[in-house]
Amino acid sequence: MKKPKWIVVTHGGAGSSKKVLDAVTLAARTGMRMLRKKNSALDAVEEAVVVMEDDPRFNAGTGSVFRIDGTIEMDASLMDSEFHCGAVATIKGVRNPIRVARKVLESPHILLAGSGATEFARRMGFTYHSPVTRRALRRLSRVQGWLRSGRLPKYAHKWKSYSLDTVGAVAMDSRGIFATSSSTGGTSIALPGRVGDTPLIGCGIYAGPCGAVSVTGVGEAIIRQVLSKSVYDKLVAGRSASEACKWGISLYDPSIPMGIIVVNADSGAGASNTGMPVCILAR
Repeated sequence: MKKPKWIVVTHGGAGSSKKVLDAVTLAARTGMRMLRKKNSALDAVEEAVVVMEDDPRFNAGTGSVFRIDGTIEMDASLMDSEFHCGAVATIKGVRNPIRVARKVLESPHILLAGSGATEFARRMGFTYHSPVTRRALRRLSRVQGWLRSGRLPKYAHKWKSYSLDTVGAVAMDSRGIFATSSSTGGTSIALPGRVGDTPLIGCGIYAGPCGAVSVTGVGEAIIRQVLSKSVYDKLVAGRSASEACKWGISLYDPSIPMGIIVVNADSGAGASNTGMPVCILAR
């Protein structure tokens, strides 16, 4: 069978439903359009994530959730198989954290956090943008009600309340270069300054000569397994994209929501224990 020239895979987060598959598909089509125009895999995954950051139904960019103190802090990252990578953590007041992460990638650094990341964004020309939505305000009110009552839901029972609808994309371009990206507003029940897996290379994303990986779910659980790099190592060992995805999901109890997308030279794949929306395009 002839190998594809271009591949794009997108996901809408372990906490998302099929109701947002339209946007996940649009993101994949946007990435594929970039590849057909001879843009890089890195360009493709950036633009794919921008589509979802701009859709308020996702917990990324516009649509990001509040922390328990009523602030919004966002994380994003990109990486390609030539080991170029950039990330931001707990950044505030920008429309597209993934675009700021791309600027970090083009700098001497890999990860900028907090006020330093926000100041860097301003210096790079990113103007202030409020990501506050009615959906996020309703979620904040619900979370603060739980905290006041002392009845905090557990992941195993009400994990959707934690807002795990991170977004991500992986791609392969015509040169055989792989890239991955991810963006999130974090979780609703989180202290200010909390950083999950998304901006941590090897945890939320990883890419190398054998492929690229982007994951979503409970960040603390992902970090403990260095999940993206662990799944990538399965590609190095000769597993298919689909096998690598399924292996990664098998590491976790089904009560812990997880989702993984993978691309290698042969195909793209996605797997989750939540039924997360995934779109796979190959040409």
